[in-house]
Amino acid sequence: MTRPIFIGDEVTAAGYRLAGLEVRVPVPTETVSILQAARAAGPPLILLTAELAGYLDAGTLERVLVSARPPVELVTDAAGRVPAPDLAGRIRSQVGVGE
Repeated sequence: MTRPIFIGDEVTAAGYRLAGLEVRVPVPTETVSILQAARAAGPPLILLTAELAGYLDAGTLERVLVSARPPVELVTDAAGRVPAPDLAGRIRSQVGVGE
């Protein structure tokens, strides 16, 4: 069984590593290739910091977020530099339920 994969900065990766996840700490220009390799590995989940998600083009980001295998979730880094999008709000808007 493979473990979930975290892709992000070194400080946040340390916490996820302690929690048992595999971690990848790319330089921003490597984000696309590291994400593709992580998806090909077939983990049950990929966590990607919102900061690194900013280095993906909009089409690529949308494709990985709506993909069911493996699911990719955006998370905030330990310093809170770039907040993750509101997942609950996104789901409500997709199913047409107002707040």
